[in-house]
Amino acid sequence: MVSNRCKLAVKEVLKNLGLHFIVVDLGEVEIMEDLSQEQRAQLKANLLLSGLELMDDRRGILIERIKNAIIEMVHHADENLKTNFSDYLSEKLHYDYTYLANLFSEVQGTTIGQFIIAHKIERIKELITYGELNISEIAWKMNYSSVAHLSNQFKKMTGLTPTHFKQLKDKRRSPIEEVGNLPEN
Repeated sequence: MVSNRCKLAVKEVLKNLGLHFIVVDLGEVEIMEDLSQEQRAQLKANLLLSGLELMDDRRGILIERIKNAIIEMVHHADENLKTNFSDYLSEKLHYDYTYLANLFSEVQGTTIGQFIIAHKIERIKELITYGELNISEIAWKMNYSSVAHLSNQFKKMTGLTPTHFKQLKDKRRSPIEEVGNLPEN
């Protein structure tokens, strides 16, 4: 789950199945009942109908938790991104960062750093599109050392400068759940 809309969809599925939840958060659900195999199959099928997936694999669940922590910090945090991501992930997920980074790279085929940059660039596109902040303010908000650093990274990822992107009438952005994922063949 990567958005509030996903959380609402999950809550609706649980309600329709008569299941009571304690927590529905990005990437995780805690329900009151112990699920039978039949209930689990129904839940899995109904989530798939909503475009969501029930994850059983511990490594896959941890990967989703890493992704959701990054998305939460980059896209949903109101304060500036001043926290070191490796410290943030280790603290939030209670694992050594090296373990998280190795697992993520092995399973995703990309690094946590590349995934973070992809999301930061998507967030920068969003901030540019809103037009409320100038590039200097965006660089500061997104914790870039300089406007030049932001501009270089933005151009490397998009092929455009932030200024050129701002001038485009058709600003191409990606849904959060697609950012940082390798294209499927």
